[in-house]
Amino acid sequence: MGRELKRGSVLQRNSDYFLYHHYFGETAQIKHDQCRLRCHRCHELIERLKLAYQENRLEPMLKNYLRYKLLIIDEIGYLPIDDLGSNLFFQLISRRYEKKSIIVTTNIPLSKWGQTFSNPTIANAILDRLVHHSEIFKISGKSYRMKDYTEQHTKQNLNR
Repeated sequence: MGRELKRGSVLQRNSDYFLYHHYFGETAQIKHDQCRLRCHRCHELIERLKLAYQENRLEPMLKNYLRYKLLIIDEIGYLPIDDLGSNLFFQLISRRYEKKSIIVTTNIPLSKWGQTFSNPTIANAILDRLVHHSEIFKISGKSYRMKDYTEQHTKQNLNR
């Protein structure tokens, strides 16, 4: 496991239960091994970077994120990312590139990241750094939320 983390991982998910189990199981193992660990939702992380940029604290914040052995960025692609957010996110990824591990979760195919980030060129640069030396896990299947909803609806319809 340590070797894979040093090389980095990119996780692409389709809200499948197995991935959540694997994702949190891997995180628990890392925490157990007393690695410095940080997990952030992408949108919240970018908002923090923007605030630091506006307050002239970007450099110390980027250095802070570089301290952690593993940075988990969750939910990339749920909300669009503007020019400033794309640039700041690129700076973060670029600083950690080939130095520290990153796990990324997304439900957006990598080919569509140009639509999520305001600038397709920056999206390609980010992906270039993320996928180099990485393992990509594509998990497909029904969302466990939709599965639960469908099962619950089926039971309700049978009880009528």
